[in-house]
Amino acid sequence: MEEQILNFVRQTYHALGWPGVVLLMAVESACIPLPSEIIMPLAGWMLIAEKGLGVLYLVLAGLYGATGNIIGSVIAYAVGVWGGRPFLNRYGKYILISHHDIELAERWFDKYGEGIAFLSRLVPGVRTYISFPAGIGRMKMGKFLLYTFLGSFLWSTGLAYGGYVLGQNWGEISAVMRPFYIPIMAAFLAAVIAFVWLRVRRMARK
Repeated sequence: MEEQILNFVRQTYHALGWPGVVLLMAVESACIPLPSEIIMPLAGWMLIAEKGLGVLYLVLAGLYGATGNIIGSVIAYAVGVWGGRPFLNRYGKYILISHHDIELAERWFDKYGEGIAFLSRLVPGVRTYISFPAGIGRMKMGKFLLYTFLGSFLWSTGLAYGGYVLGQNWGEISAVMRPFYIPIMAAFLAAVIAFVWLRVRRMARK
C-alpha cells in the first residue's frame, strides 16, 4: 500500500511540480489518509535537493504544504459545520452523543481551540482528522485558519527538511515515525471506549 502511495506522489510531482504539493496536502487534510510523512519528505528530495536548489526552498515547501492543508482543512471544517453538526443534532443520541455533549465541545473549542488547532497539526494521524470536529465544535474560523497554518507550516517544513538532508534515504523519516502511530491511535481508541463506557453508565443511572 505504501509503495502505491509513493508511486502516486512521485507521478504527481513529475506531472505538476509544486502545485502537486498543494494538491496532495489538501487531500491529506480533508480527512483522507494520504500521509504527509511521504508527501513532504519526497518534496524535499524531488523538488529541491534532486534539482540542486538551495535550502531556502524549504520555506517554499513549507508554504505550499501549509496552503494545501488550509484548503483541505476548510473543506473538512465546512463538512463538520453543515453536515456533521445537523447529523449529530438529529442522530447523536443513537451513538451516545447528546446536545449537551455537542454544546460542551463547542465551548471547549471556543476556549482551547488555538492550542488544539496548532498542536494537532504536529501529531501524526490526529492532524488528518482534527478539522472535522473543529467544524462540529464551531471553532472561530479566523483562529482556526491562523493556527492551522502555523502548525502545518512547521510540520511541512520539518518533513521537507528531512527529505532534503537524507536525500534518497528520505524514507527513513516514515520508518522512524511509524512506531508512534500505534500508541497514538491506541490512546485515541481508549478515549473513545472510555467515553462510551461513561455515557452508558450515566444513562443507566437515569
